[in-house]
Amino acid sequence: MKIPTLHFHVAGRVQGVWFRGWTRETARALGLNGWVRNMPDGSVAGQAQADEESKAGWEALERFRHELAQGPPSARVDLVDAGYIDLSERFDGFTIRY
Repeated sequence: MKIPTLHFHVAGRVQGVWFRGWTRETARALGLNGWVRNMPDGSVAGQAQADEESKAGWEALERFRHELAQGPPSARVDLVDAGYIDLSERFDGFTIRY
């Protein structure tokens, strides 16, 4: 079964400002699973999934997308490139990848 997944890429001042930790906390608060990691070019990328494909799940993903555009207070978000992809892998929890 394919699982709707939000793939995101965030550019700006997003490394060294607790962006990954904030992303994990925000995702967990919204009940999302997935991962986030720093990229070599100074950006941050990741994927997020709701527990189920429901109206509430889609709303949580859209709220998460909105929150990514704000970021934590110490960050400066210049660009959020985010879109939905289909995955057959289901994530367990929300983790920071290294």
